[in-house]
Amino acid sequence: MFNWFSLDIIYYPVSAIMWVWYKAFAFLLGPENFFAWALSVMFLVFTLRAILYKPFVKQIRTTRQMQELQPQIKALQKKYGKDRQRMALEMQKLQREHGFNPILGCLPMLAQVPVFLGLYHVLMSFNRTQTGIGRLGLSVEENRSLANYVFSATDVGHFLDANLFGAPLGATMVQQHGLEAFTEFNRLSVVLVGVPIMILAGIATHFNSRASVARQSVEAAANPQTAMMNKLALYVFPLGVVVGGPFLPLAVIIYWLSNNIWTYGQQHYVFGMIEKEEEAKKAEALERRSANAPAPGAKPNKARKTDAASAAVTGDVAGAEADAKATQSEDQSDTAGGSAGPSVSRTPKPGARPKKRKR
Repeated sequence: MFNWFSLDIIYYPVSAIMWVWYKAFAFLLGPENFFAWALSVMFLVFTLRAILYKPFVKQIRTTRQMQELQPQIKALQKKYGKDRQRMALEMQKLQREHGFNPILGCLPMLAQVPVFLGLYHVLMSFNRTQTGIGRLGLSVEENRSLANYVFSATDVGHFLDANLFGAPLGATMVQQHGLEAFTEFNRLSVVLVGVPIMILAGIATHFNSRASVARQSVEAAANPQTAMMNKLALYVFPLGVVVGGPFLPLAVIIYWLSNNIWTYGQQHYVFGMIEKEEEAKKAEALERRSANAPAPGAKPNKARKTDAASAAVTGDVAGAEADAKATQSEDQSDTAGGSAGPSVSRTPKPGARPKKRKR
């Protein structure tokens, strides 16, 4: 029964997604097939990571933005290093100006923690005789007769029967209790299947960390705290996967390997996409700059002060000057015509006697 006040709010969705993929692969490979269950775990990871794709992109953008702001952050630390309150206020101001929120950069990583815990709990719940989940002292028959969240009792039996050369998906390399729940269990097979997956998971973790470190700015990498975290991510975390692998069910190791494979591919895709966007922005800025630049060898033009109104005024003045020139030319032609005489008739004033012409 679903309980809103417990971690069922995590267990049921994780179980449901895995159940959908299991039914799809069981239809093709068979309900007791080891690879049908292994692929359901892998595609559970891919589904959850696809859901978290946008937060992951936001995390990458936030990380790159934080690296770009490192010089300004260092300047603030140098200026207000002794005044923590003022330093905090200036940091908040800087983050608001650039739309930077460091919390968003941690969301994808934090979101994976409950998913991992939910998957671990669901997988361990298949074998209640080992963990004692639900009721203590369960027999093998009672264990197989109980459902596991979305999975039916029949599905629970198929999971316990699924194995690869005697290596059950829910078994660990060092498991000592609850072995009777599995139809077949061979510790050597569990080790031979689990160790390669475990090593691949550690290598994938290292290369993911290596890709992230390689894209850090020089200022960020020079930070002592960042340098320490880089060493942990490059060596300690991958080693932790290898050391902790024997204590985890094979399904959980497959989950870890799948998660790192997805992260490696997604990280390269997202970084490449962001770098293309930045190159496009730089090319656009260069085009605008070249369009506004003067021609080679030409003197830079002064700031143009003419707009539509000034252009109209200039046109009116030019028209007035043209009219004045036309009038002046007409007056000059009239004067020239008067001196010529015959073509122009001059009438005397009223009351005046006409002048006699001298012969």
